[in-house]
Amino acid sequence: MAAEIQPLQPIKLPKGPEALTSEQKYWLSFTSQLLLDPSQHSSPITSITFPPPPSSLLTTAPPQETFAITSGARVQIFSSRTRKVLKTISRFNVDDIAHSGNIRQDGRILIAGGDSGAIQAFDVNSRAILKTWKEHKQPVWVTNWHPTDLTGLMSCSDDRTVRLWDLPADKSTLTFNGHQDYVRCGAFMPSQSGLLVSGSYDQTVRLWDSRAGGNAVMVFKHSAAVETVLPMRSGTTLLAASENTISVLDVVAAKPIHLLRNHQKTVTSLAFANNGERLLSGALDGHVKVYETTGWNVVAGMKYPSPILSLNVISSGASREDKHIAVGMQSGVLSIKTRLSGQQKVQAREREKEMKALLEGKIEEYDKTKKRKRGKGWERRIRGKNFTAEDADIVVEGGRGRVNEQLPWGHALRWGEYAKALDLVLESKDGNHREQQITILTALRHRSALRAALSHRDEVTLQPILRWLIKNVSDYRVTRLVTDVALVVLDLYGHQLGKSPDVDMLFEHLRGRVNVNMEASHVAWSVMGMVDMLFASAEP
Repeated sequence: MAAEIQPLQPIKLPKGPEALTSEQKYWLSFTSQLLLDPSQHSSPITSITFPPPPSSLLTTAPPQETFAITSGARVQIFSSRTRKVLKTISRFNVDDIAHSGNIRQDGRILIAGGDSGAIQAFDVNSRAILKTWKEHKQPVWVTNWHPTDLTGLMSCSDDRTVRLWDLPADKSTLTFNGHQDYVRCGAFMPSQSGLLVSGSYDQTVRLWDSRAGGNAVMVFKHSAAVETVLPMRSGTTLLAASENTISVLDVVAAKPIHLLRNHQKTVTSLAFANNGERLLSGALDGHVKVYETTGWNVVAGMKYPSPILSLNVISSGASREDKHIAVGMQSGVLSIKTRLSGQQKVQAREREKEMKALLEGKIEEYDKTKKRKRGKGWERRIRGKNFTAEDADIVVEGGRGRVNEQLPWGHALRWGEYAKALDLVLESKDGNHREQQITILTALRHRSALRAALSHRDEVTLQPILRWLIKNVSDYRVTRLVTDVALVVLDLYGHQLGKSPDVDMLFEHLRGRVNVNMEASHVAWSVMGMVDMLFASAEP
């Protein structure tokens, strides 16, 4: 009795390194990009702010679903749900330039500074001017609301001062003196209502305590002008950007603990995401870098076509999930990238479950749970263009079976026509033809039939073999197979070099690819040696 023919199992190559990490995929999920035309924003976008969640001590109102964009002589208020303009506030002087439009956490009042030195408070609904202060004599670049006091705010100006204000009062309540140059950034320290921080072109970051008068209680010196500062939510650490360097400053230890040098040009903006677990930085090099805030490693990045002047991550909902990445550019273009909505996420997850049920052969059970009936052609619709991984060319039923003889190369392989089977696979244009090629070459090697399949070829039938070798010589997953095939080809046809220009050219191309891979291998071994030396020197 003849032995049953065992199935020829398709060879699945192990997955190589992931092209994208889960972190990168998360940031790439911000795909629905809205670009506002430069004709709408002819001036550079210098500020993007959104209200923090309301403090439970102040109000029980839901989080405000708005954010403010400052550009030229106006501040526009956008809806974070629709990304459409809700209000435009342009009640500034004709020659004035607005800075740092900032909405209060209850969403009712907006404050903004300007090149004239004035600070103005606006009613968001009516756009009426509620208050104007003119104590600053030079441009006011920063206005920020107090984190726990609805009437308190701060300002930073080119007149080298930082001031505190109370909304009902006609004058500033406290002035901080100490900077020797323009003060272009500042913020209140969270969890520390009496502390605030500012950065200046005098190359210092100064920490102020309103309870200690007008003098700085701590000074961090830098090597260049400080463009932006951002306190962490812990209240014990803050970030400062100076040229292309971001300093992580420990307020308790009074010293820098990290220096991040991942940009090529000046860093202009910083913002937190993932509830403070990620830091985003924007710079004049047009790049946005994403850092994790534990070891301060770069985990993702984005590229924009123009120098970045402002950046923020707009959160939404009671859980404050990241909703938009808003980037303002020097060209006047505003980019708003948005993640999928909750309903879209549900639909995407449901489709994944449906596909999984289909692949596992449980689609009928899935349909029963959904109480649905499928019409004609449902399989084609659900597969679409991406369902190719399971379209096997070898059919195996019940764990045992035969080579599918409906496939031409399967029939040829069954009857020992090895050269014909190999030619048919190399000519195949199926979606998984590479898997078939590796499968049949591996089978020929196991049967000691490589020489038989590769022998007696002319210059036309030899070329597909050489092209396959050239294409796969760099894939470390099939190195052994490529080497075995190449050695047989060289043994059979090496003495015939010089007889066909086309074949000679392919052999030369193969030699070049082998040399490139050898050089890369030598470099990798050198790097490994250096790393081993570093580890050895670091051992106690």
